[in-house]
Amino acid sequence: MGLRIVPEMLFSTFVDAVAKDRQQVNTDLEQITTGQTVNSLSDNPTAAAALVQNLSEASSVDQFTRSISSIQGSLQTADSVLNSVVSSLTQAVSLGTEGANGTVTPGERQTLAAQVNDLQQAILGLANTTYQGDYVFAGTAVNAQPYVADSSSPSGVSYQGNSSANNVQVGEAQFVPANLPGSTIFNGTGADVFQALHDLASALQDNGDVAGATKEVENALNNVNLQRTFYGATLDRLNNASYTLSQEQINLSQQQSALVGADLPTSATNLAQAETTVSAALAAFGQISQNNLFNYLK
Repeated sequence: MGLRIVPEMLFSTFVDAVAKDRQQVNTDLEQITTGQTVNSLSDNPTAAAALVQNLSEASSVDQFTRSISSIQGSLQTADSVLNSVVSSLTQAVSLGTEGANGTVTPGERQTLAAQVNDLQQAILGLANTTYQGDYVFAGTAVNAQPYVADSSSPSGVSYQGNSSANNVQVGEAQFVPANLPGSTIFNGTGADVFQALHDLASALQDNGDVAGATKEVENALNNVNLQRTFYGATLDRLNNASYTLSQEQINLSQQQSALVGADLPTSATNLAQAETTVSAALAAFGQISQNNLFNYLK
């Protein structure tokens, strides 16, 4: 029986083997580059579906974290401003107490009244504080200046904002108010900051009921202090939410690594082996392709 040489079959077998090895090289390279074993749905459909869900949850966590970071700055700004307001109102109470003393001269009362008016103007500026372009104490009308000087108003100041608050989502079904409207802080019933300061300045100028007006300022001061607790409590709540989100972020990252994380040392070893195999196959085929019929007959 004669010997039959089929070089076409040998070539076909070689091409398939090299293609398979090169595919392994590409796979190993992709895993090393991305750090993942799953880079397309066909790699592992089950793991790919779980990864999509994981990434969706991670995206939500990132969004909640950014929201918290944004309103933390606004709340801290408001709290700092109210600290200054408290200091100014405390100073006004001291001025009123001084002015209520019967030994104070009319000229001294005028000076005290001017100082109270200055404090009112300072607080008016504080009440119009902005954070990243938004008015902090305007309610939800953050684009409009909330307090303006108004000679037609009994206090000389009128509120242009609204009584609503912005709510921000910081977790699944978890919302927090991001601010208090200025009307709650500066215009409380029986505790209107601007009205109290106006009344105190007028009483000092006209030798009126300075003690009664000073009591009004004390009431306004107490209300500002009371409303200020909202900011401290909300910041504490946000810090807790932020910690919870950071832990969730760690868990999701660990889950993602478990799902599709590549073993880089192993991938590097596989890549080196696959490249060696391809090189050896090409060299071997180079030798085989040089053989002729006489080589086979030998």
